[in-house]
Amino acid sequence: MAVKTERIEARLSPDERALIERAATLTGLSTSAFLVGAAVDQADRVLSASWVTAVPEDYFDQLVQALDEPEAAPGLRAAAASSRERQRIARG
Repeated sequence: MAVKTERIEARLSPDERALIERAATLTGLSTSAFLVGAAVDQADRVLSASWVTAVPEDYFDQLVQALDEPEAAPGLRAAAASSRERQRIARG
């Protein structure tokens, strides 16, 4: 385990402190370990929510199918051909 050298301070009301201390005691952790664990768990949840996009199963299946079997794009071939025919910037 990495050596812990960093500190964070927080201001609490007496009721908040008592609540946290009771919960820490019930879990068998020091107040500091309880606070750090709770903060890290919450940080993981918040960051995971920003990294993960959850969609319904049927939507996901449709998405995968669309990627595996793309629809025909008749205009794409014409656009590519047109692009090749256009003059590019002349090199000086």
